[in-house]
Amino acid sequence: MKMQNKRVLVTGAGGFIGSHLVEKLVCLGAKTKAFIRYNSRNDMGLIELLPSDIRNELEIVTGDLRDIETVYNAMGGIDVVFHLGALIAIPYSYLSPRDVITVNTIGTLNVLMAAKDVGVERIIHTSSSEVYGTAQYVPIDEKHPLQAQSPYAASKISADKIAESFYNSYDLPVATIRPFNTYGNRQSARAIIPTIIIQALTQEKIHLGNSYPRRDLTYVTDTVAGFIKIAESPESVGRVINIGNGYDISVSELASKILSIMEKEMEIVFDQERSRPKKSEVDQLLADNTLAKQIIGWQPEVSLEEGLKRTIEWIEKSINLYKPKVYNI
Repeated sequence: MKMQNKRVLVTGAGGFIGSHLVEKLVCLGAKTKAFIRYNSRNDMGLIELLPSDIRNELEIVTGDLRDIETVYNAMGGIDVVFHLGALIAIPYSYLSPRDVITVNTIGTLNVLMAAKDVGVERIIHTSSSEVYGTAQYVPIDEKHPLQAQSPYAASKISADKIAESFYNSYDLPVATIRPFNTYGNRQSARAIIPTIIIQALTQEKIHLGNSYPRRDLTYVTDTVAGFIKIAESPESVGRVINIGNGYDISVSELASKILSIMEKEMEIVFDQERSRPKKSEVDQLLADNTLAKQIIGWQPEVSLEEGLKRTIEWIEKSINLYKPKVYNI
């Protein structure tokens, strides 16, 4: 199944990965509908940053995933659903667990119910590597135990299991993509890589949380390619598929690498304010991407060095979009 001329709905289209995905879908010739959370400012999120020729090809719908009528209305006539809509900030989930859990579980339930009733050809549900918690073994394959080390992780585990239940109970053609830490152009300052780059450009010191956690970082175009390949592959239905590089790096090593690329020497300060609670910190995430290679023919194409250079260049040109002195959770 190719995306050309398919009628596609993307929830969370105004977000970081979502904006890149809708851009790619339009380029592939898909008739793309972008679902964005309603706001009175008519703000389309990061879709605002897309080229006008891409924006003009999009059908924009606004609403709240927790509202079943809105979701059903958006789903009419759709062939393929990419469900990315979620509240994703882990620190925010400590402050407002009810909000995060409600949006991520009830929102997912509504999308799945509508997809089932409408009879879509394929639905791609977005998981997160955070559901694995600290690695019990590495690399982490899809059979690794799930561990809820934050309310956010709990909400995503719940959503993943709801999607699994709809495949088993209703034969809904759902596949679950489980991206490891995605980075790149347009990512918000709540994420580690933009945080380091923005501070390096505007501050005298780099302030970070824990230095030791290790993450598997995937450039956004590679993650988007994973979404597309999972949607196009019939073998992906009913499966969970990791999308990650298979290489990890610690926060302190990452900061040093970014500063080296930027040719800067700066003090790095580790602040307790930015650290997760001890039992909630995920110490290591390292993907086993064997299944992605075997089932959908995916493999990463952008090295960490190249991805960081692209991200640094974009943020340097777009620094006015950020609030450097505000700690973004």
